[in-house]
Amino acid sequence: MELRSVEELMDLLYACRGTRDTPGLGSIRVDLHQHALQTAALLRRARPADKELQVAGLVHAIGPLLGPADVTRHSDCAADAVRPLLGERVSRLVRDQCRAFDSTDDDLVRLRQADEEGRSAEFDAGVLEDWRTVLELVAARHSPLGAVD
Repeated sequence: MELRSVEELMDLLYACRGTRDTPGLGSIRVDLHQHALQTAALLRRARPADKELQVAGLVHAIGPLLGPADVTRHSDCAADAVRPLLGERVSRLVRDQCRAFDSTDDDLVRLRQADEEGRSAEFDAGVLEDWRTVLELVAARHSPLGAVD
């Protein structure tokens, strides 16, 4: 599945509500929707100027909805889905974040740390609508015509 619009992505992120533990993710105290918001919020605090890194944190958890049967491909499914909309860097970060344990890539390490913290942290990370403008900005950079619906 390739996401073609921010609206499709927002719908998918909203669909993460209520989806919890999936094999390979360990114990998640929050659902995937809240986990995505918390991961993105942690990255916003750590790297306020890096919108692509923040967006990677927001969308990294959509894999279980795209390929729920194959846990080993969750990151790949999410990365493939967001590449046309959000670009190669976001896609690469999403794909590689689960393999970032021994990485020297600072962005991957920070994403992985935020992912871990976002699994158990319980704080007010805002609402998904807060991220619409950021998603639209990142998507506009990667749209062939510069138009995003």
